[in-house]
Amino acid sequence: MTAPVNFLIVDDLEENLLSLEGLLRRDGLVFLKARSGEDALEILLKHEVALALLDVQMPGMDGFQLAEFMRGNERARHIPIIFLTAGTADSRRRFRGYEAGAVDFIEKPIEPDILRSKANVFFDLYQQRQQLAAQRDELEAYAETLKAVDRRKSDFIAILGHELRNPVMALGAGVELLKRHRDPDRAETIREGMARQVFHLSRLIEDLLDISRIGQGKVSLKKEPIALSTILSSAIEGSQLHIDARGHTLVVDAEIPPLVLHADHTRLAQVISNLLNNAAKYTPPGGRIALSVSTDDDAVEIAVSDNGVGISPDMQAKVFEIFTQVRDGSQAHDGLGIGLALVKQLVELHGGDITVESAGLSHGSRFVVRLPLAEGDR
Repeated sequence: MTAPVNFLIVDDLEENLLSLEGLLRRDGLVFLKARSGEDALEILLKHEVALALLDVQMPGMDGFQLAEFMRGNERARHIPIIFLTAGTADSRRRFRGYEAGAVDFIEKPIEPDILRSKANVFFDLYQQRQQLAAQRDELEAYAETLKAVDRRKSDFIAILGHELRNPVMALGAGVELLKRHRDPDRAETIREGMARQVFHLSRLIEDLLDISRIGQGKVSLKKEPIALSTILSSAIEGSQLHIDARGHTLVVDAEIPPLVLHADHTRLAQVISNLLNNAAKYTPPGGRIALSVSTDDDAVEIAVSDNGVGISPDMQAKVFEIFTQVRDGSQAHDGLGIGLALVKQLVELHGGDITVESAGLSHGSRFVVRLPLAEGDR
């Protein structure tokens, strides 16, 4: 849809203005009418105009003078002008008109078909310029998007290389240590460390595969009636070691409502577990993490809050974008920055939504997952 096209028509006689409007009327055309040169200049300061139809002989500022003012104005100098004259347009008058920027002279009485065909040319040209400008803006926006995607891809490759290198190096070191140490206890400790690195790698790969599957529409949820308490227990169990390793205290609502959700147990537990792990990751050792539940008529809200590094206002709109990590200015955090993007997509597949709240850096954060209740629990 293109914007309306404005024509400026200037004549000191109202009947001439109405006549021109009736002659040139068509869909998408707006007429800006002025009875004097001064009124026309005021209109030109407020509106974009595709064509100006100027009567030559007007009291005060005539059509030639108005055209000269238009050519001296940056906003109006490129507007095509057609002069309408009741007198004979001799060579001297024509020269003055073309010098002032006219593209044509039309003598009165006006031949309707001639004026209409010429006006239609400028109408079409203006619309084409609008379309070209819109296409140019779209291409520029697309180019900026491609640049951003390329930057994010480069960042992702660098982060992925870092994330893969560390456990692979640890596994390589473990293999060498196993060759050297014959003590069973020492060997068992090394194997446990290697097992942790393998688990880290497998989680990393699974997250990458999940993002790819969801993006391709290949994730199908196995929904069934499941107690909310069961989902939360699974999530806590999956995150407890990570929380304990950081020395955090996990506070869970004393009473979880006896609600039943129509959900995929594994995927929803993964959502809450990711949020708990995220809270543990971005909270300095010895912090506090809380898991709470509230309900209204048709939905349940599951909130995970912490007293960690917090999220700056400009980052709160970006945390659910893939490959985004919160930077608190004091430390870098490992990870690919896909956890929250995965959480958002899994929540939306369940018909819910997720929001984040934070008072800013060093003020902690709170993530709220809102999910619809099963029919029997509304």
